[in-house]
Amino acid sequence: MNHVAVILLTAALVVVLAFLVGATAGVLALLDGATYPAAFARAGAAFTAVLALAAAITGVLAQILT
Repeated sequence: MNHVAVILLTAALVVVLAFLVGATAGVLALLDGATYPAAFARAGAAFTAVLALAAAITGVLAQILT
């Protein structure tokens, strides 16, 4: 399999996972009684945190594997 295809599929999977985590955080915030702006803020923070974590793991793996 082409390495570019693997990288693109992995990136797409990470973005979908980050979206699911953000959506879950937003729904849980709404169930907790938060307002819509606060729930969107929590969802955005969770989405950003997952992407930042993925970027950090990618950086560490790049240093280890090269």
